[in-house]
Amino acid sequence: MIIERYRHPFLFYGLATAIPWALWFAAAYLSHLSPSNESLATAVGVLGVVGLLAPAFIAFWMIWPDRDLRSDIKRRLVNLKGVQPIYLFLACFLMLGSILLAQAISLLFGHSADQFSFAGQSSFSAGIFPGWFLLFLAPLVEELAWHSYGTDCLRVRMNLIKASLVFAVFWAFWHMPLSFIKDYYHSNVAETGLLYSLNFAFSLIPFVILMNWLYYKTNRNILVVVVFHITAGCFNELFATHPDSKVIQTILLSILALYLVIKDRDFFLQRSYREDTL
Repeated sequence: MIIERYRHPFLFYGLATAIPWALWFAAAYLSHLSPSNESLATAVGVLGVVGLLAPAFIAFWMIWPDRDLRSDIKRRLVNLKGVQPIYLFLACFLMLGSILLAQAISLLFGHSADQFSFAGQSSFSAGIFPGWFLLFLAPLVEELAWHSYGTDCLRVRMNLIKASLVFAVFWAFWHMPLSFIKDYYHSNVAETGLLYSLNFAFSLIPFVILMNWLYYKTNRNILVVVVFHITAGCFNELFATHPDSKVIQTILLSILALYLVIKDRDFFLQRSYREDTL
């Protein structure tokens, strides 16, 4: 089975952590120097983006020598044949539905209906790059790493729920240097308080479970998870959402993820990956 050829998790995750962290900690240092220096802003933006791109390049560097893996990636990148419409629908609109429902629930706790108005601009920047640019670039290049090589190399060694939990913990730590880069999304979240920082980290658990559920239900389709990741970022920035609503959203997604794990227990807990269980 082709998935068994993704067999070097330590090499992949070691490089995919070390290189971005080195670049991002350098960007964090520069971001706190002269705030009006255009050259520094450019350096911060470039270091941030190169760090973001690094895991995808590492994945393709590890895949390229193997012709069968190259063919596997091509099939999963450009082909939606056989993907059931329900999974495409969920990839496009699940995160929109969850944030709208979370905002509606927050009204019961006294929050304003102004949350449903459009934000007009993103809540963060990335050096010379506007936030909306990163909202599209980051999910695209991240999933070209995580779901071209990273997820499968875990899945061949453990069941789906364990692989998802391991990756969610890794992903939370992988983002950590970004919280030190001035004006980055993760830095702004950290400044809002400990609750919201913890919520970001914890929210990755149900998000990864749902994303991997879509990924393996669509026969490891990378396009589906790219769309799901993009909609998650864009819809959470589209509205003037109160941070408390994002906490509620995490709870809602956790309930949904738990329901899917219980309902499709064999799919999540079977030791080996089998396409015939999709």
